[in-house]
Formats: sequence, structure tokens, C-alpha cells
Amino acid sequence: MTTQQTGAEEVLWDLSDLYKSPADPALEHDLTTIVARADAFRTEWRGRIATASDQDIDALLRTYEELTELLDKMGSYTHLLWSTDTENPENGRLLQRVREIGTSASQLLFFVPIDFAALPTERLQALASSPLHASRAHWFERTRKYGPHMLDERLEQVLGEKALTARYAWVRLYDELQNAKVIELNGREYTESAILKLLYESDRSTRKAAAEAFSKGLADGVKTHAFIFNTVLADCASNDRMRNYPTWVSSRNLDNEVSDATVETLVSAVVDRYDLVHRFFALKKRLLGIEEMQDYDRYAPVGGDQTFWSWEDARNIVVKAYTDFHPEAGEIAAMFFDKSWIHAPVYKGKSGGAYSAGTVPSAHPYVFMNYMGTNRDVMTLAHELGHGIHQYLSRRQGILLADTPLTIAETASVFGEMVVFSMLMERTTDPQARLALLVGKIDDILATVFRQIGLNRFENAIHRARRSEGELTVDRLNELWMETQRAQFGTSVTLTENYRHWWSYISHFMHTPGYVYAYAFGELLVLALYEIYKRDGGTFPEQYMDLLRSGGSKSPEDLLSPLGLDINDPAFWNIGLSAIERLISEAEALAATQ
Repeated sequence: MTTQQTGAEEVLWDLSDLYKSPADPALEHDLTTIVARADAFRTEWRGRIATASDQDIDALLRTYEELTELLDKMGSYTHLLWSTDTENPENGRLLQRVREIGTSASQLLFFVPIDFAALPTERLQALASSPLHASRAHWFERTRKYGPHMLDERLEQVLGEKALTARYAWVRLYDELQNAKVIELNGREYTESAILKLLYESDRSTRKAAAEAFSKGLADGVKTHAFIFNTVLADCASNDRMRNYPTWVSSRNLDNEVSDATVETLVSAVVDRYDLVHRFFALKKRLLGIEEMQDYDRYAPVGGDQTFWSWEDARNIVVKAYTDFHPEAGEIAAMFFDKSWIHAPVYKGKSGGAYSAGTVPSAHPYVFMNYMGTNRDVMTLAHELGHGIHQYLSRRQGILLADTPLTIAETASVFGEMVVFSMLMERTTDPQARLALLVGKIDDILATVFRQIGLNRFENAIHRARRSEGELTVDRLNELWMETQRAQFGTSVTLTENYRHWWSYISHFMHTPGYVYAYAFGELLVLALYEIYKRDGGTFPEQYMDLLRSGGSKSPEDLLSPLGLDINDPAFWNIGLSAIERLISEAEALAATQ
């Protein structure tokens, strides 16, 4: 349990492409003028959209895009700054100031999507087909679909303002409590990221001790987390009632541009193959030489200690893998290192986890992670750089359509993992090392597909229970958690009593309700895409890069159609699930020879 230097300790990002510092006069200018600019825009255009010409609408949307980008730029900068030191009160103060001013300005812009959504369908379709608005066509289509769920302007303003002192405030409290948490083990203090890393150690007693210490830390704060969680659940229910969404996840599905039926088919397809989870952990139990798999054994490495990768090693591996796939992908990946667009060290007060922030089209993405030198950290770097490449390429679509639905947003990241994994497998000739690498990859895939659908089943249970039963006690949340997770693992993994509070550290439940199925969607989609790549070879990489360049300018269905994929076909999900089964079979065959 020693801490080894990785070379990432001084890998800090340079945020000056957004603002030079918190004291940058440009930031202060933007903060003190944005509301007035938004108010002037509203005064000029509110009430004119219904009768405006195509040329007037172009002028209106250009200004709307400028204001939206400025709001996102300030929000991106302050969140990036805060996430590197959440215990600095000045960072928190600036974050809240930007959110409050941003909310005031955004309220003045609410009329734009509301008034466009109120236009007759024929007018919106005419705007979408106009050469003047060709680059915005899909924005008009998306706005039309949100129409039935929008409220009038005044109600939207009230909800937007109250969100700062309601849900957003509770989520921020949750984040700050989590990020400030220190977990003690054997006389040492660990951050959440550092203690969870110990679950990947080869020594079983270390894994068990880490799980017990982490569980104790969760238990100490579980009542507060349950209250925050109940508040977020109630807020979701209230919004769904007001906006006429039929289910707790319908608003997320609309954001993701997939139907409720498509998501239900995905979930059912994965749940129907829980047998793959049972089969894999039966193999892993044999490989680890233990009689019973406990929850803290799930991510144990096969074949002894994991390889340690320095930051320079990780950089070389990931950039080469992307370059070999497509030169432009490699060039963009290298820019993140060369231009200081990555924040990688681990320390107390820094947010846990990893992400890639797309920021705004006039700037570029930034990658955030806590790098500790494991195989999984190399894959995380590949994952987040996949996001970063996607976000960099999609900037050309502009602020309204650069972002993709979550269902497509995970494609580039997970595909990047597959490219790096394949390169490592090609380089590895020792059978034991190949087996260890393969088992590690299956671990990751199962965590992305089956674990995330298991989390989705928990979310489904708690949202439904909160709406039918009222506030949920800690015991009820624990009960629903253990029920849904035991359904996934069956008898292949024993969930200890300590595991009952582990729902409380999963931030997606607070930040983005309904998000997690997108991981399974993205993984199964990537496995299908990788099958096409292996089959078609040279023609695929450019088609794939075109997909990334398109950003959110088309629906997921239309983005994937040129590649011959139909996400509405129930059989589509079996392509990826069958690929998982083949990987497990390959691991079983390798294990049989050793």
C-alpha cells in the first residue's frame, strides 16, 4: 500500500485559454455585463420570433449563440478551477457567484427556446430546411420535441432561479462532503480515489481492509446522504409532474434522443444476460484460487501485482494507439499533453474520478483525472482523451450542436479504450500476461455494461419508490440497493453487509439522474462498431471520425445509419453482448492452458 511517484504529480492544466486567473479583468467584465447584454437581447427580440424573417432569425440566433457561449465559458472555468481545490472557500464563492449571475442571465434567454417551440411545425421544418440555417437544422428539430414539456416563460424563470437554492445547492453540498472526506486505514489517511484504488490490489487482506474502511466512512455520513438523495428524488418527481414526463427517466431519454422503448429494450437485453456476469466471476474465482467471491474481490487482478505505468508510459501508449487508428486522432491526443490541457495529480481536496470538460467551441476541452499508474488509469486516460478528441472535433458544430446526447457521448471514450486494449494485447506474448490483460478488460466491460444497468435498476427502484412511498429511510435505500445488486451477481459474488451503503458514493445519482444506462449503451455500441472495424478495416476510421465531427448535429439514429447500425432493432444489442461472450470464452480457453 505504498504510494509510488508516477510523474503525474506536476501535470497541471493551464486554464488561460478561458481566463488568465480568478482575478482576470476579462472574467470580471463578463460577469458584470452579461445580464445587461442578455436583457438588451431580450428587449430587442422577445415577441418577434413568430413573425421574424429567416434573416432576422439568423441575426437573433447568432447573438443567442454568443451569449450562450459566454455563459458556458464562465461556468466551465469556475467549475474546472473549483474541482482542483474544492476546499478553497474562494473557489466555492466564485463558483456560486458565476452560477447566480448565470442564472439571472439565462432567465432572460428562456424566451428563445420557448418561442421557437411554440412555432407551427411547418414553420420549424421550413427553418430547418433553409440554406441559411442548414447548420442549425437539428437544433430546430430538438426544440420542437421539447415543446410539450416547456412551461411559460415566467414559470421557467422561477424554476431556474429556485434551482440555485434547491437541487443545485444540495448537489454541491454532497460534492463538498465527499471531497472533504478522509478515510483512515492502518494509521494513514486516504482520499476516496486512493482508498478505492486498493480494491484492485492483489493482496486480499488489503482489499478487504480497504472495503471495510471505505464502508465505515460511508456509514458515518449515510443519514446526510440519504436526506440529500431524497431531496434530489423529490425534485425530479416535481419537475416530471410539471413538465408532463410519463416516467422518471423520460426527460433523460429525451435529452439522449432515444425513445423510452429503446432504453427498455437495452435494459431488458442486458438483464437477460446476467448469466455472463455469473460465468465470468466463476472463472475469476478459480483463477484467484478462492472459495467464495466477496464484493471486495471483484476487481482483484489476475496474475499477481498489476504493471505500474509512469505518466510518460501512459502518454506514449495512448497517443500511439490513437495515432495508429487515425493520424488526426493521435495529433489531437498529443495536444492535450503538449498544451497543458490535463490535470492529473492526486491530493486531498481535489474532486475524485475523471472527466473531460468540453468547455466552449472557441476554446478546447480539458481532461481531469486522478492518475496513480495502474492499468485502469491508463484505460481511464484513453477513455477521457476519447471524449476530448470527440469534443475537439465537434466544436465546428457551434455552441448549440457541439454536444452530443449521452448515448453517443460515451462512444469515443469507450472506443478509445478498445483501441488501447487491442494494442496492448498485440504487444503481449506471454500467456499469463495476456490472460491478466484480458481478464482486466472483461472486468472493465462488465463494470460498464452490467454494473451500470444494475445501477440503473437501483435508480429505477428508488425513483418509483420515492413517488409511491414518500421519503425513503436509510434502511429502505439499503434494501433496494442490495436487492438490485444481488439480482445482477446472483450467487457468483457474495455481497457483504458492509456493501449496503455503497449507493451513497455514486455521484451520478445526484448530478445526472438517469445517466448511467448511457454507459452500457455506449459500450455495446462500441463493441458493435469494433466488429465493423475488424471487418471493414481501412474504410472505417474515416467514417468513425466523421461521426465524431458531426457532434450533435443529427440524432443518434441518423449518426449511426451510415455505419449500418439500427439502435431501434432489439437484435442490435446482441451484437455487443455476443462480443462479450466471446471475450469470456477466450479467457476461459486461455485459463485452461495454464
